Amino acid sequence: MTDFDLTPELMLHAYAMGVFPMAEDSDSEEVFWLDPQERGVFPLDGFHMSRSLRKFIRTHPVTAELNRDFAATVAACSDRERTWINDDLLEVYLSLHRLGHAHAIEVSNEHGVMGGVFGLTIGGAFFGESMYSAQTNGSKIALAFLIQHLRACGFTLFDTQFVTDHLISLGAIEISRASYHAQLAEAITNHADITRFELPNKDQFLQRSTHTS
Repeated sequence: MTDFDLTPELMLHAYAMGVFPMAEDSDSEEVFWLDPQERGVFPLDGFHMSRSLRKFIRTHPVTAELNRDFAATVAACSDRERTWINDDLLEVYLSLHRLGHAHAIEVSNEHGVMGGVFGLTIGGAFFGESMYSAQTNGSKIALAFLIQHLRACGFTLFDTQFVTDHLISLGAIEISRASYHAQLAEAITNHADITRFELPNKDQFLQRSTHTS
């Protein structure tokens, strides 16, 4: 638990040490800090894009954008029956975004926003916080574009905090705390920049993507 204010500086210091905060629910006035014994990560060359997802992307008008509406993405991620994002976390994420340390990828089509994913960056590490779908495959497509983009921009670590069956099916794995901390220490010294390149269009994304299952 914490009885002190969350600040961008505190968050960046904690993440660089391998620690991250969560609240019990949206109404909680406190957060607790975690450094789990088993950590979820996404190998940046290991996203499992199924043939059905590739076909869906190929046959639908999909567009991915970086930071089109960061606040809306975070709000959508927290708009569920049970969430760990309380008001303090929401505010500090917005502050980190203004400072260039928090980013979102949103996917849309002719019907509007399909879904998105957001997280924090320090050096060559991306700390995935949450994702959501507003339409079929929205979060999967956002995640696929994000992973390809992180690799292109020089990132070496994608921290998912925990794994779920859904994330495992897409290629996420669990590693030990010691292994995670070793990868983290190296990654945060890298000079990656998520804004270095524009996101690819759909055709470019499919051409660059070679990992199917």
